[in-house]
Amino acid sequence: MTVRTRFAPSPTGYMHIGGMRTALFNWLYAKKHGGQFILRIDDTDQQRNVDDALAPILQAFRWLNLAWDEGPEVGGDYGPYFQSQRGDLYTAAADRLLAEGKAYRCFDTPEEVQADKEAVRETGKPPAGMRRSLDLSDAEIQQKLDNGDPWVMRFKVPQDRKIEINDEIRGHVEWDAALMFDPNIMRSNGSPLYNFATVVDDAQLKITHVIRAEEHLSNTPIQVLLYEALGEQVPTFAHIPFVMAPGTKKKISKRDVDKYRKSPAFKILFDLSSQVLPQIGLDEDALNPVMVEFYEQTGFLPAGLLNSLGRTGWSFDETTEFMSLDFLIENFSLSRVVKASAAFDPEKLMSYQAHWMNELSTAERAVHCAPFLQKAGLLAAEPSEADLAKVGQVVESLGDRIKVASDILTYGYFFKDEIKYDEKAFKKRVKNGNVPELLGEFRPVLADLSEWTLESIEAALQQFAESKEIGTGLLINALRIASTGSPAGPGVYDCLVIVGKETVLTRIDDAIARAAAE
Repeated sequence: MTVRTRFAPSPTGYMHIGGMRTALFNWLYAKKHGGQFILRIDDTDQQRNVDDALAPILQAFRWLNLAWDEGPEVGGDYGPYFQSQRGDLYTAAADRLLAEGKAYRCFDTPEEVQADKEAVRETGKPPAGMRRSLDLSDAEIQQKLDNGDPWVMRFKVPQDRKIEINDEIRGHVEWDAALMFDPNIMRSNGSPLYNFATVVDDAQLKITHVIRAEEHLSNTPIQVLLYEALGEQVPTFAHIPFVMAPGTKKKISKRDVDKYRKSPAFKILFDLSSQVLPQIGLDEDALNPVMVEFYEQTGFLPAGLLNSLGRTGWSFDETTEFMSLDFLIENFSLSRVVKASAAFDPEKLMSYQAHWMNELSTAERAVHCAPFLQKAGLLAAEPSEADLAKVGQVVESLGDRIKVASDILTYGYFFKDEIKYDEKAFKKRVKNGNVPELLGEFRPVLADLSEWTLESIEAALQQFAESKEIGTGLLINALRIASTGSPAGPGVYDCLVIVGKETVLTRIDDAIARAAAE
């Protein structure tokens, strides 16, 4: 048997981080077993679908390097892969169930439906009256159809049996069919309901393993009965616990984003959002940590997010934390899925991200950083070799300070003509005492250097400090502020070399002039 898994998102606006964890588990299971991963788009709810919402979903998969074997843009032998294009399949299956007496048209009025609901609340069981449409003769049914009476098609649940599955995560689960309603499976306009469409699709797509969130467990008994009624093989089910928001017992949700903004656990991500998104021309409120797109746009590596998602509710052993995609494929199994809900952990995410960023060469990190400089207008759309070399210099000097690619924007002073001073640091390090006078005396020393290197600058500064009988720290701190505007960053000699001789001299002049003016 060839393993075939699927993920079936609805195009309603974005790719959810919890949904992507589910998709990842499906993808890993398929790859682990040499099977296929199918991407199907559940777009039957036209009122909820958002125009152009498919693009961010597909991009999320592309960015994370999770290629689908069949689906949109790829095709396959079992298409189409959009539910909105599969109407003939649903109609044919519904007509078959109707002809075989396994489904019926229900003409219940809204008042009758409401009465049934109230009866259920009192007894906990479906009332016998819910099948009142089965008492209609063929002539009465035809008359109602001719009259245009509203109807839905219901599946006739066999009442005298148990439905049982062996869930790969939850173990043995069973339901009593006598407690189940006859579910709606088709509207009179020909559009299918979720459970029915899902079964028809999964059967036609030859899906062997349905790996999905545990919230769908309640749908399973009806789906099993539908598989059987259609004469199809029931797939293997695995219901994985949902992803919780950190510090809560609730499923992580876009609806709670405003609450997350106040959460200490999310602070590191929202701080990143406020620092980065406005600089690259994006609305800070347009993206948030519930969306996969957030991580791409703020400079995470696919490896960092995949490591985090792979470790959310799944573990290889008690000690292994850093996992590549290849490692996950080789070692993934449903038996290692944690049975309790697991929290998304921004702090761990950042540690995974930092690890995989440090695994890259300087050149590779520079490639990830350069687009953020371009988006911020600090680097040309078509940068010169000298510009790219400078990016590499900055990245090399920063070392492990670059945790996400957008961190390069913190050091934008390397790429700007004008810098903004940290006001507190300027007063303390430049304007203080005789520092402006010392900077003025040291400037010609720098100007006379024939070589602009770390070694030559450091030797000149030490010699000057000795001649003035001062500590080197005084000048080092002043030069850092004068040349970059910031009290933090790479070593000061690295800063001076990267900024360049002429620019450093100009910035020293500007700092001295400002100190004098204040």
